Amino acid sequence: MAYPNFESTDFLTGHIETILAFYEPNVRDPKGGFFHHFKDDGTIYDTDTRHLVSSTRFVFNYVNAYQQTGRPHYRDWAAHGFNYLKSHHLHPNGHYIWQHKKGVIEDGRAMAYGHAFVMLAASYAARLNIDGAAQTLSSIWDFMEAYFWEAEHHAYADERDESLSVLSNYRGQNANMHSLEALIAAYETSGDARYLDRAEELAKNFCITLAGQAAGQIWEHYTENWQPDWNYNIDKPDDLFKPWGFQPGHQVEWAKLLLQLDALAPQNWYLPAACTLFDTAMEKGWDPLYGGLVYGYGPDGQFADAHKYFWVQAEALAAAWRLWKRTKEPIYREHYHRLWQWSWDHLIDHKNGGWYRIVSREGQWIEPWKSPAGKVDYHTMGACWDVLSVGTE
Repeated sequence: MAYPNFESTDFLTGHIETILAFYEPNVRDPKGGFFHHFKDDGTIYDTDTRHLVSSTRFVFNYVNAYQQTGRPHYRDWAAHGFNYLKSHHLHPNGHYIWQHKKGVIEDGRAMAYGHAFVMLAASYAARLNIDGAAQTLSSIWDFMEAYFWEAEHHAYADERDESLSVLSNYRGQNANMHSLEALIAAYETSGDARYLDRAEELAKNFCITLAGQAAGQIWEHYTENWQPDWNYNIDKPDDLFKPWGFQPGHQVEWAKLLLQLDALAPQNWYLPAACTLFDTAMEKGWDPLYGGLVYGYGPDGQFADAHKYFWVQAEALAAAWRLWKRTKEPIYREHYHRLWQWSWDHLIDHKNGGWYRIVSREGQWIEPWKSPAGKVDYHTMGACWDVLSVGTE
C-alpha cells in the first residue's frame, strides 16, 4: 500500500484540515460553547451535556487552527469557547465544574485534571489576546496552588468535592502530566519563570523519583502519601481517566513533554529519561500480533487492555518524531512511520474525517461514537502541530 509522506508539512497541515472539516458543520453552539458528542458521520447524538475537558480542548484546537490557517472565524470560535468556560463552567466557589447538562450541574467536583486544561486553554487564548485569558491564567495558578499543590510531595493532589472542603485521598499521575503540559504552555505564553520552575519540579518528581519505584516507568495511581497504589481500579483496566496498569500512551506523553522542556531549558537528564520511557512503552506496549500500541499492561508485562485508542498512537508518533529530531537515531524515525501507518490503516476515517476513538485489538471498528466527551481530536491535531513545531523533512 502506498502511504502519504508522513514527514511532509503539506501532509500534516492537510490532515489537520480534514479533522477540522469533520467538526466544522455542526460543532459550534450559537447559544454558547460547542457540542461535545459526535457520531462517525459528524451528527450530534447529545446536544445537552458539556464536559470541562471538551470545553477546554476546543479552545486549544481553535487557537491553533487560527494560527495555522489565519481564518478569522477560528479566532472567533476560540473566544466563543473561552467565554463559555467562564460563563458556564466556573462555579460560584471559584472552581471549574466537571460536567453539566442543560445548565444543571451533574458533577460539580473540582478536578486538578480539569483545571490543568483550564490553564492550557487560558494559555492559548492569551496568545490571541482574547479578553480575560491572561487574568484567568494567573488566577488558575493561584487556585491550583491553594487547593491542589502539595509542596512536600512536589505534586498536585487530584480532586475536591463541590464545596472544596473535602480533598480526596486519591493521588494520580494523569492530572500532574497534564499540569506539566499546561505549565509549559503558560511559560511559553507569559515568560513567567514560576511556570517553568514548577514544570521542572513535576518532571523530576514523576520521571526520576516516582519512576524509581516502578522500574523506570510511571505508575498511574498513588496513595495520599504518594506511594504507588498497585491495586487501584484493578478491575477497571479500561477506565477513561484512571485505568489500572502502565499506560504506554502516558509513558510516551511524558517523553514528549520532557523533550519540550529540554528545548526550552535543557537539563542533561531529560533526553535519557525520555528515551527510557518511550523505548519501554514501545517494547512492552506494541502488539506483536496485530500492531499498534495497546491501552495498558500490568507490572508482569501482560496486556491489561489490548484495545487500540486514538490518543495513544497520536502521542507516540509525536514523541517519536521529537526523539528522531533530537537524536537522529533511525529507530525513532521508523517508529514514527510505523505508528502513522497503523493509524492510517485502522484508526483514521478516510470517508468522514477524524480518527475513531477506539478499535479492537485486531484494529476493527467497534463503536459509532467518534467523538464522545473529552475527545474533540485534541490529541490527533495536537500531535500534528507538535511535529510541525519542531520541523519536518
